[in-house]
Amino acid sequence: MGMFLNITLAIVLIMMLWRIWPAAKHWMENGPKGTNNDWMTFVLIIAAIVGFVALMVMSVRN
Repeated sequence: MGMFLNITLAIVLIMMLWRIWPAAKHWMENGPKGTNNDWMTFVLIIAAIVGFVALMVMSVRN
């Protein structure tokens, strides 16, 4: 039964990728382009998240 579910899941995932690929390609070609300010905001948010997670890990360790 486990092998049947794995094969079914693989088929479903391949079908999903096949259906999503044209839309993703269109979005990548015609989507909005980020400015330098947008990327700096993204980096700041990611750095804040990483810092918060590091703070939480350090507080649990001690």
